[in-house]
Amino acid sequence: MPNGAADGRPPGSVDPATADGGRPDVDWRSLLLLAPSLVLLALFVASVGQMVSLSFRDGGGFGLQHYRAFFARPDYVATYFRTLQVAALVTFCSIAVGYPIAYAIWRYPGNRNLPMILVALPWLVSVVVRTYAWMVILGPRGVINETLAWLGVIDAPLKLMFNTTGIVIGLVHVLLPFMVISVLSVLVHLDRGLEEASMSLGGNHSFTFTRVVLPLSLPGVLGGATVIYLMSTGAIVTPLLLGGVHERMIGTQIYQEVMQTFNFPKASTLAVLLLVGALAVVLPMQWLEGRISMRMGIAVPGRSRA
Repeated sequence: MPNGAADGRPPGSVDPATADGGRPDVDWRSLLLLAPSLVLLALFVASVGQMVSLSFRDGGGFGLQHYRAFFARPDYVATYFRTLQVAALVTFCSIAVGYPIAYAIWRYPGNRNLPMILVALPWLVSVVVRTYAWMVILGPRGVINETLAWLGVIDAPLKLMFNTTGIVIGLVHVLLPFMVISVLSVLVHLDRGLEEASMSLGGNHSFTFTRVVLPLSLPGVLGGATVIYLMSTGAIVTPLLLGGVHERMIGTQIYQEVMQTFNFPKASTLAVLLLVGALAVVLPMQWLEGRISMRMGIAVPGRSRA
């Protein structure tokens, strides 16, 4: 088709944007809007690069001394795998609790703003305040133990703090809104006609949910799981207050190495190992999310389908 015919210009005319050497003019004002993002990206890359290089510094040169020292300490290795285990447990519990909440909000017949406000309400309170509230609830003389003792269910207080149970409960409460919002953002874009088609073909509610709604909402589940897993691995305040000194996680160990002993090479080594462990789980989850979205025909932000 002659140049200009597609956009209403006379055939043979030249687009003013490409009149100078056949190249489109560059909108420098739009590029300037990217400058703050590029600066932040450059600072992030530089800081990560410095962290990685610092973990390999050995006296005046580079070496694997800090990594050998880490794997030579059984307590550090146990803390590392405990961190990954707690992060996986928090992610699983967040899915188990958050998906029904998101599904109920999606099914809510009225205005969804009210239940969404209730979901996001904990974000208005500091994570430190929320963690101290859980200490009051889970403590030996807390609300749960006192209620169970009053009912005659227990004779001695349950140990709900300074262990993995307390850490998981606190982190699930802190990170649950991310799962709810991630799943709900996918559910609200589902075509209700798919459910109606399934029901009209003889499928009951459970069949429609397991064969239609759940598979189409998996990208939201995986997206929320990715965010929660990453944030759980690097959590500091909640594990420190609810886990105590005997249930350390890598995040709290890094905090102590930086703020108390000022051992930055050791802290960088722990951070690099934590990053590797997190990416080993997150990258396959991202790949799986992309595959599911492609099979289901769901558009994932930041990805294009052929």
